[in-house]
Amino acid sequence: MKRLIIAATAMAFFAAPAFADEKPSDDEAKALAAAASALGCSGGQLEKESEATGVFEVNDAKCKDGQFDIKFDKDFKLLNITRD
Repeated sequence: MKRLIIAATAMAFFAAPAFADEKPSDDEAKALAAAASALGCSGGQLEKESEATGVFEVNDAKCKDGQFDIKFDKDFKLLNITRD
């Protein structure tokens, strides 16, 4: 029993916190969709990173050349676009 308590305590202490992405606000979602549209893309899942980086993502956006994951900074300027 003592080993079980020690093992559980160690796991809780060393476990890294999990960060989940958040839904952007309505205004952020509109700006994010407009930024993706300016690249010729639409649809996809809109996310805001929860690590306080200010990064927004459009996952699985449909573009003329295929499906992409797109990242924008806090001012909705393109950071990265990768083929999905």
